[in-house]
Amino acid sequence: MAPPPVRFFSSNSSVIDLYMGQLDQVERHCGISEVSVILFYAPWCGESISVREEIDQVAGKLHEQVLFLAVNCWWHQGKCRKQMNLFYYPVIHLYQRRFGPIEYRGPLTAAYIHHFIQRVMSPLQYISTHSVLLEFISHYEPGVLGYFEFNSSPQPPGYLTLYISALHALKRDYQGTIRFGVVTSKQVAEEISVTDPGTIYMHRHFNSSLIFPRKVLNFTAVNVYMWAYENRETIIRWLRPHGSKSLLLNNELRKGPALLLFFPFSPLDEKQPVLEEITEVILKYRNCNNGEAIQRVLQYLGEIERSDQDVQLTESVLWTRKPCCNTVLSQWHSMAQTHNICELCINQTISIQPSVVRISKCNFVEMEAALDSFYLREQRFFQLHSRTVECSNFMSFYSPFKYYTACCRTFSSPIKYEQIKALAPSELFSNAEHDQGVVSYNSFPHIEDRTMGLRDVDHSQIFLTGLSCNTNKTLNFYLLDSNLHWRFATRLGANESAQVQEFATIIDLWDEVHYVFNQKQVLDKSSIENIIKNYSRAYSPLNRHLIAGTKSKAEEEYLIAEVTTQTFHSIVLGAEKNVLLLYYTQWCGFCTVLNHIFIQVARLFHANDVVIIARINVAKNDLPWEYMVDRFPTILFFPRNRKDLSVKYPEDQPLTVPNLVRFILLHSPQLAWQDFFQSCNPECIQKAAEWQKDRIGRLEKEIKRLYAEMQMLYQTEEKLASQLSASRHEEHQLKLHSKALQEKNEKLRHHNERLQDLYQQRNTELAATAEKLNEIATASKKLLNENILLKTYVASIEELEINTYPSIEESELSSSSTNNLE
Repeated sequence: MAPPPVRFFSSNSSVIDLYMGQLDQVERHCGISEVSVILFYAPWCGESISVREEIDQVAGKLHEQVLFLAVNCWWHQGKCRKQMNLFYYPVIHLYQRRFGPIEYRGPLTAAYIHHFIQRVMSPLQYISTHSVLLEFISHYEPGVLGYFEFNSSPQPPGYLTLYISALHALKRDYQGTIRFGVVTSKQVAEEISVTDPGTIYMHRHFNSSLIFPRKVLNFTAVNVYMWAYENRETIIRWLRPHGSKSLLLNNELRKGPALLLFFPFSPLDEKQPVLEEITEVILKYRNCNNGEAIQRVLQYLGEIERSDQDVQLTESVLWTRKPCCNTVLSQWHSMAQTHNICELCINQTISIQPSVVRISKCNFVEMEAALDSFYLREQRFFQLHSRTVECSNFMSFYSPFKYYTACCRTFSSPIKYEQIKALAPSELFSNAEHDQGVVSYNSFPHIEDRTMGLRDVDHSQIFLTGLSCNTNKTLNFYLLDSNLHWRFATRLGANESAQVQEFATIIDLWDEVHYVFNQKQVLDKSSIENIIKNYSRAYSPLNRHLIAGTKSKAEEEYLIAEVTTQTFHSIVLGAEKNVLLLYYTQWCGFCTVLNHIFIQVARLFHANDVVIIARINVAKNDLPWEYMVDRFPTILFFPRNRKDLSVKYPEDQPLTVPNLVRFILLHSPQLAWQDFFQSCNPECIQKAAEWQKDRIGRLEKEIKRLYAEMQMLYQTEEKLASQLSASRHEEHQLKLHSKALQEKNEKLRHHNERLQDLYQQRNTELAATAEKLNEIATASKKLLNENILLKTYVASIEELEINTYPSIEESELSSSSTNNLE
């Protein structure tokens, strides 16, 4: 037998510990308190042990108002174990008078449990003044208000229904996302257009507020709650993963781009400044109609949208429209050994002014039209040979109000698009003349640039108000308590050693992008606004966050370069060398087999410094989608100066050192066998000779082994030949025996046919004989019948004659009849 249980809570605790599982005593204890908290625990459960201190802490503060009970539901002889079927521990139930149980499923910390108990103790918030009403409707959570006049005793009609409906909301949703309040003043009720007592009003920020339809639905507590739940308006949602497997984050992130905000949250604090700032930002972000209700809420939150400043700021950029430019790179002329680089810009004619311009943006449609006009004059610009910048203007084919400016310059050395992008336009076109109608290049927005549309325009020129309706990248907002879920933030890119646990990140599963907020900045209203504005731009300046592995100092001395996310562009794409890259993962068993082959190839190319042999662990490093592969191992070769022409190692060829060397030399136009060995120093040549000697020795051993195998095959062939000859002789004998059996079978068949004929003949004769015998039997039977008749007749005649004739005549008659019968 298991030992009897002991007390789970100390004897000095405010919690009544029913450690023997006395479930029958729970009802007796609960009858003496309006609010009761019952903890069902298992003594061995780790979470039960950790929540014990939290419950004890809350009970020490609320023991005068709330009754705390703890029941051991694991003791096999206790009534709790026998009557309740619990699948997990601990379980916390709350009772408000006779209403319950209300199960608490939130975080098992003292602050959250204390806050939930307070919500159960006071499910309704009483609103008697204008300021309290504004505070209630300015909250980010949806609110339901009931207007009652407390003139009747004990409560006005409908008040108890609303009270129980608030408890139903807490029973279904432990986070209490729907808040319930009671308006006790007629003047306050008129501010929300409610005049009739008993009216249930639901406030919504962006949609029309609702009145409970009593003519359509019965006025019950469940109907009131369901009506509020179905028509609620959620602008922010708290995410509280419970620690086990769930699809909570997956389901929410699949709804669209999401902004996750991590910050320390204390549910017991009366003021939440960070939460209020977040609410204000989101209300402005989704304020598309600029309604009076939202203006009133924003005014209460301390921020009034100043439309006159927006108009002045708009007018400041109304009269000037700076050109939009695109860099065009010609192909490398092998004969002339030159490049031509042109800067193509769209300009507005001076006499035409745009009607409404908020910010200069690069329009792809306009730029496409400009490129069409430019390429029709391609020979004119790309055949130019000038060390200075030459500019030319030409009209647009599509609009008489636009003209295009092309400034070109010749470069004598090969240049790549990545190098052009790294340089400022002023460095490429330093001697552009201002008198040719070209605006300073420092202010040009480039369509291929990832920065903002205008580099000299600050964030204030993009208005946050109603931004969600002006972009296709509308954000959903989610809040997480960093005190509870900081490990999620670190997995999403937060610094584990950050002193302040504040973090923001944007995740877009549809576009497969992930942006991380700079943790050096304070998470406040302005920083959140900047995040939203930068993400909403057509050319977002936010840098995509990629998971990267760490590189140790020892790996820098290896023959094979270990590539990470940070070093991918510098080693693979940026290096002026050929790169052979191996994609692998730590769970790929076949990838480890290739290590010795790659090491041998790296030794061959290490001394001459011609080819970089590298590898990347895809499981620990994220790459742009155009450089990802779908199977492992995969080998790609990136030739120098033409990284876009990468080549994949053929899958049908075996992975050997000679094949890899041939593959590298085949796709390296600048590298030949002679150049490869000429670039080797004596040490390289000696290593190559030793490697060739070792290779020859291995080949000789392989040849000897193959020769021995051939001898064994010859002997086996002779044995098989003799066995084949014997088999052929046996086959001939079997054929003769089979022929004899066939002849014998033919004779037996003929004999069988003769017997069949004889059998049929005998059957015919027997049938005829049987028929004759049947006829004889019939005739014999007929004669016997006639004989019987004659005997009867004779007997009767004799008897008659005895009486009439003498005996002599009688004897004669009998003798004559006898003769007749014979």
